[in-house]
Amino acid sequence: MEYEDKAGRPSKPPSPKQNVRKNLDFEPLSTTALILEDRPANLPAKPAEEAQKHRQQYEEMVVQAKKRELKEAQRRKKQLEERCRLEESIGNAVLTWNNEILPNWETMWCSRKVRDLWWQGIPPSVRGKVWSLAIGNELNITHELFDICLARAKERWRSFSTGGSEAETEDAGFSAADREASLELIKLDISRTFPSLCIFQQGGPHHDMLHSALGAYTCYRPDVGYVQGMSFIAAVLILNLDTADAFIAFSNLLNKPCQMAFFRVDHGLMLTYFAAFEVFFEENLPKLFAHFKKNNLTPDIYLIDWIFTLYSKSLPLDLACRVWDVFCRDGEEFLFRTALGLLRLFQDVLTRMDFIHVAQFLTRLPEDLPAEEFFASIASIQMQSRNKKWAQVLTALQKDSREMEKGSPSLRH
Repeated sequence: MEYEDKAGRPSKPPSPKQNVRKNLDFEPLSTTALILEDRPANLPAKPAEEAQKHRQQYEEMVVQAKKRELKEAQRRKKQLEERCRLEESIGNAVLTWNNEILPNWETMWCSRKVRDLWWQGIPPSVRGKVWSLAIGNELNITHELFDICLARAKERWRSFSTGGSEAETEDAGFSAADREASLELIKLDISRTFPSLCIFQQGGPHHDMLHSALGAYTCYRPDVGYVQGMSFIAAVLILNLDTADAFIAFSNLLNKPCQMAFFRVDHGLMLTYFAAFEVFFEENLPKLFAHFKKNNLTPDIYLIDWIFTLYSKSLPLDLACRVWDVFCRDGEEFLFRTALGLLRLFQDVLTRMDFIHVAQFLTRLPEDLPAEEFFASIASIQMQSRNKKWAQVLTALQKDSREMEKGSPSLRH
């Protein structure tokens, strides 16, 4: 088919590009333009009713857009107000801790007012001081002792790196190979401690502090040595205290019965802790307890990792610090109460899972745990069974365990 120009002469048909360009001349710039613009001249004009309808649609669009803007502005305002309230609350709490509580620690730390304030979370600026006081220093460790242990650790590191004799490196019945393996494990673990923070890795600002604290501890307690998981506990303390005070708190913390049972792998005592935990598990969450029993989900599957690192590896760091706050106040009982709080928080999800999925879920908890909801879940856990508190239940189970050992023929002969 031939095309003619205006003078009647034959011409080439328009190219596809020209057709597209011609069509684009009439393409509306937006949905709003589609509603409001008049139709192109080569099309019939809009009827009055359609024009009115389009005008109304446009006005509705404007109203909705304004509503969205207002809602977003209100959300931002609310966020700002909440941030201001939080900052004011933290500021007031810091003043209370510094001016009222810390100067009168012995008389005030166990009062109802302080316990309530403690539950809300200790302000970061005073956290280290409160933790140190709450953990205590029953071992009477001094800064000088830390310096001595650190010097000994550095000497051993030098000896290992230069291939010193076995006689030089043997101490307290531990071979050079054992100690070398322990020191190598410290190096490996430091690089795996809070990797997202990038402050404990080689070259990071806190690497040497963590290395020093852990090395000094292996020399202070060669009978315990270094055990995986310790690096997370030491790292949390170093984030809140200087190295020597972190070492003092770390050594005293690990000397508590529960921590010593786990880090020295005292199987009998660990099983007693698990049994005590299950008493309160069944009491507080019977449905989930039955589901775990049915699927053979024993406490060691998830509790060991939580207890070993005091939740610092399993929970977001800010939330782990809040758990530590109350742990320093309430002791080992709170570690198991926290575990029950976690199980309660996710019980609806967990009851629908099989063994594999429960184990995977509990060893890799969600990163977006809602803090207030989590602590409300912990608060609802009752640490009392048949009028017996945690310590009483644990003591009774330990007594039963000892009596069973005495009566065991295999142990008698």
